[in-house]
Amino acid sequence: MPYDWTNSKDHSQTLRLWPHNSLPPRGAAAWVLSIFGFALIPLFTMLGSVLLWGLLPFVLLAVGGMWWAIEVNYRQRRILEVLTLSDDHAHLIRHNPNGGHQEWACNRYWAQIEMHPDGGPVPNYVTLKGSGREVEIGAFLSENERLALYDELSVKLRP
Repeated sequence: MPYDWTNSKDHSQTLRLWPHNSLPPRGAAAWVLSIFGFALIPLFTMLGSVLLWGLLPFVLLAVGGMWWAIEVNYRQRRILEVLTLSDDHAHLIRHNPNGGHQEWACNRYWAQIEMHPDGGPVPNYVTLKGSGREVEIGAFLSENERLALYDELSVKLRP
């Protein structure tokens, strides 16, 4: 699961959520290198030919485009949500990929967790309500992970 709970000494619990990355950066580098290697195989037969210089820019453009797409995907998935539950407060901070962050806090007694099976941007949309605001949590998780998160939060949100 791309989230974990930690307990601190002051009896508060912290939930950290992040998007799942199935391809680590090292694996992405190996993938792009292997694609480049396989693309070079047909080019070896054209060594010394003018046709090599006609095909080489397209191979480099394709490999560079793939590398750029993977890097953009990694940048967009740099999301971290941290929910801290103390004895009387709930505090959620979302660190966005662009470097900004959003915060939500309320009294833990009044905090409510809601599951929206339909009608949200994703199936089984999970939100927290309190202090006159409703905020999403874990929208980047898979459908089954959001169900598990909802069950865990339902239990842990009640002091």
